Amino acid sequence: MNRPFIFYNTLSRREEEFVPAEEGKVGFYGCGPTVYNYAHIGNLRAYVLHDTLARALRRGGYEVTQVMNITDVGHLSGDGDEGEDKMIKSAKERGKAVLEIAQIYTDAFFADTDRLNILRPSIVCKATDHIPEMIAMIERIEKNGFAYNAGGNIYFDTAKDPGYGKLARLKADTGEARARAAEDGNKKSARDFALWFTRSKFDRQALVWDSPWGTGYPGWHIECSAMSMKYLGDSFDIHCGGADHIPVHHTNEIAQSEAATGKSPYVRYWLHNEFLVMGKDKMSKSSGGFLTLQSLVDRGYHPLDYRYLLLGAHYRSQLQFSFEALDGAKSARRTLSAKIRALAARSGWNGKPEGEAGSYGEAARARIDEFDEAMRRDLSTPRALAALWGLLKDPAIEPGEALRAALDMDEALGLGFLQEANSVAAGGGACDETGGSPNAGSFSPEEEAEIRELVERRAEAKKARDFAKADEIRAALRERGIVLEDGPGGTSWRAAD
Repeated sequence: MNRPFIFYNTLSRREEEFVPAEEGKVGFYGCGPTVYNYAHIGNLRAYVLHDTLARALRRGGYEVTQVMNITDVGHLSGDGDEGEDKMIKSAKERGKAVLEIAQIYTDAFFADTDRLNILRPSIVCKATDHIPEMIAMIERIEKNGFAYNAGGNIYFDTAKDPGYGKLARLKADTGEARARAAEDGNKKSARDFALWFTRSKFDRQALVWDSPWGTGYPGWHIECSAMSMKYLGDSFDIHCGGADHIPVHHTNEIAQSEAATGKSPYVRYWLHNEFLVMGKDKMSKSSGGFLTLQSLVDRGYHPLDYRYLLLGAHYRSQLQFSFEALDGAKSARRTLSAKIRALAARSGWNGKPEGEAGSYGEAARARIDEFDEAMRRDLSTPRALAALWGLLKDPAIEPGEALRAALDMDEALGLGFLQEANSVAAGGGACDETGGSPNAGSFSPEEEAEIRELVERRAEAKKARDFAKADEIRAALRERGIVLEDGPGGTSWRAAD
């Protein structure tokens, strides 16, 4: 096992050494999507964090069980108990059944995460498949004296929980808190929240289940507690989510979970990612005009350009999105891809690393140690990327070792370096984004990076229907002895005969 990880724990508001409950194993839960619409790129920042965390922990020698929920029932448009049911609203607007809508957007979500090279969690669980677990948990909460029935609905009684609000460090039930919560005459306090509805505020509620309190449906906070505890136990190591979940959703999760079990803490380490910001505001679906991953692809970006952009900022810092910044990420990732392919060609990569795993020369070891220190210190991906660039620019590291070390680093970064290297081992071939070369070894890494950049510019010119510019680039490359070949899979290049 490598040196321990250090994580900033939202619960304690400080960096702490990570010590899992069971040596060598980590259980962590990440809040998943509410599948009523396409995920926007701000949503996807959270899932890149979850993936980077899982990758880093596995690379560090841990056996990781990652659980993610799919919210397909009961999430209202507000974080409390106010607003419309997002699933029902979407189904009505689109003229489809609620579960049909849920499946459409669940499939779309995983299509996006696949394109971002996000590995599937160990366990993906749908809320609608776990209603019995939610009912059982509410019964435990009620038995332990933390719930009350009012107006036919079951509410959590926050006054019975002296530690309520510890994650968000909430003060007493102030006027500000009352203003944030919905007006609900059944509640004893504005901060109390629904565990189960039998008196729906909606006509003909689409999804309902029998329960000890009558036919109804769950409040949306209860699902995460019920499902995380089913798969990870009453207490587990790490819980991830967006910073917007701190004051309400995660606060209520802690309260109901610890009330049900009588155990504290429910979660030992809380990691929260900050917002993606456009202009002055965080990106949200309710504000309209949000960007999806496909919208970036339609503008000529590769999904991994966006992943690189996210890795270039620390997850706990707000990230200002702009297409200028994405252009920079695109250029940087293209250059990295070219360097990886050049190293593969120069070292005769055949799909298998040479040398003993983890064994490096002094120069490469220094870069690996720099990378590990960055990832170990609260997933500092900007510093980790700097270590990667240092590795690839270091003339003291021979190509085979540099490639092996870069692939090692990419186990945590997830930028697809192995696929790049293997495409060279397979004989090059066409590449739809960077202009692969069947004989890359004929060129220096610097030459190949420049050629690939020109091929990419030509592709962009063709997309913009600037055929004069595209022909100009082709002619310039021809003068340098480079032939371009366009095919169904993209453009490849080779040295002229």
